[in-house]
Amino acid sequence: MTNPAEILPDATKGVQNIYKAIAQAGAPGATLELVHLRASQINGCSPCVFGGIKSALKNGETDERLHQVAAWRDSDLFTASERAALELAEAATRLADRPGAVTDEIWAAAAEHFDERQLSGIVMMIALTNMFNRINTTVRTPAGATW
Repeated sequence: MTNPAEILPDATKGVQNIYKAIAQAGAPGATLELVHLRASQINGCSPCVFGGIKSALKNGETDERLHQVAAWRDSDLFTASERAALELAEAATRLADRPGAVTDEIWAAAAEHFDERQLSGIVMMIALTNMFNRINTTVRTPAGATW
């Protein structure tokens, strides 16, 4: 199936507005790239993993860090704020894995590093990534596809 964003152009306009709001929220771009990549890895969305890596590299991320995102807990390459954002991304992406997936502790750890506006941007990036992951896996978008 053709990607729904191509069939429903008004949806694309809405998504572009959400991206604009996320960018204006003030969370570091590298952090947004990392949470996008981690959520996409969890969901097995090959086009989003491919695109996320490509975008992160274009924005200055290193191969070494990107290779360790899937095992970020065991890596010393991520800052405390990035670790908090990655943990939030995992919890928010794995909602069905356990009740109360985003615990008070996970939220508090993220709130230590980001203000409410930045957290809003991170949460929106996680949610938007999960939406794209679901669309792409449903319609079997191949890795490397461009829109």
